[in-house]
Amino acid sequence: MKNFLRPVLVLFAAMTVITGAVYPVVVTAIGHVAFPEQASGSLIIKNGKAVGSELIGQQFDAPDYFWGRLSATAPNPYNAQASSGSNLGPTNPALADEVKGRLSALHDADPSNTAPVPVDLVTSSGSGLDPEISPAAAAYQIDRVAKARKLSHNDVEALVQRNTSGRQFGVLGEARVNVLKLNLALDELKPVQ
Repeated sequence: MKNFLRPVLVLFAAMTVITGAVYPVVVTAIGHVAFPEQASGSLIIKNGKAVGSELIGQQFDAPDYFWGRLSATAPNPYNAQASSGSNLGPTNPALADEVKGRLSALHDADPSNTAPVPVDLVTSSGSGLDPEISPAAAAYQIDRVAKARKLSHNDVEALVQRNTSGRQFGVLGEARVNVLKLNLALDELKPVQ
C-alpha cells in the first residue's frame, strides 16, 4: 500500500502545481503579450477612466442615446456575473409581454416613427450582454436621437455609418454597431444638455 500511495500523492501534488498555478500563469502571460487589449477586458477609456468594455453592453434608455438589445440578466441588466439568455420560447407569453413592453417603450420615445421595429431591439441576446445592434436597429433610432440632441438626421446617420463594423474578414457574421462606442461618439459630437 505504501508503494502505491506515495506515487499517487506525488503525482497529485505535481499536477496541482502544474495545472493550478504554472499553466494559468503562463497562459495569462502569453495572453497579455499577444493580445493585450483583449486580455485586459477590451476596455474603452475616456478621459483616463474606463467607461465600459467593447464586449459587454450597457443600459441606455434616455431618448437622446441609442438603445441596445434587451438584457435577460438578473438582478440588473448587463450583469456579467449572471450572463444568460431568457430561455423563453416563441410561444411563451412572458416573451410576448417582454416584446410588447419594449415596443411600447420605443413608440413612446418616438411616436412619429412608424417604421417596422428591427427584431434585435425587442429581444434579448443569448448571453444577455450583447453590446451591439444591427445597422437597421441603429437606423430605426436616428430620428429620435437627432430630435433629442437637436442635430440633423444626416449628421447622426453619418455618425452611425462611421461606427458600423462590417463582417469580420469580410465573410463572418453580420454588420454591427457597438452601442457604447456610438453613444460616446454622439457625446463628442454634441453633449447632452
